[in-house]
Amino acid sequence: MADGLGDGTGAAVQVARLDIEQTEGRARELLEAIRRKRGSVSPQFQAMAHSPAVVSSYLSWLSATPGMSLPAALREQVSLAVSAQSGVGQCVAAHTRCGREAGLPDAELAAARDYRSADAVAPAALEFARRVREADGHQRAGGFAALRAAGLGDAAMVELAALVAMNLLTNFVNNLAKDPSDAARG
Repeated sequence: MADGLGDGTGAAVQVARLDIEQTEGRARELLEAIRRKRGSVSPQFQAMAHSPAVVSSYLSWLSATPGMSLPAALREQVSLAVSAQSGVGQCVAAHTRCGREAGLPDAELAAARDYRSADAVAPAALEFARRVREADGHQRAGGFAALRAAGLGDAAMVELAALVAMNLLTNFVNNLAKDPSDAARG
């Protein structure tokens, strides 16, 4: 009996990763633009290419993150924490690299994987993000109070929820398109 998680043979059914040559129209335009900008097309975009609307929406969302009130280092700590909890090695590696580029030392990168930080503001933001992820956005009153005590307000709360959602999208798509060799790469 099928459990909905495989093809009946024990193998996981996955979303195919599309090479640019396998796409056409808007999907091809988007993947070519990604390759021009980044030098390559990551597996998440290869899987998202099945729906150009998803690729386009995600790219728009991604391009807006530098305008957030949260600093780049904190955004990467949140992204790293969510990706580590989801167990997506490719995303953990990418956010570790971006976190270093944002100035985070190795100790902070390691701590962020467990929603921790020695920074003055980050612990409240990371705990808030953890709770958003684990409780579908619901918060205890203490979560709001801790963020406000750390100097963060409503904009930060909305941005933290958005970061969690953005990272869950890429984590989910990467998991849907997981290749057995991904485990070896981490």
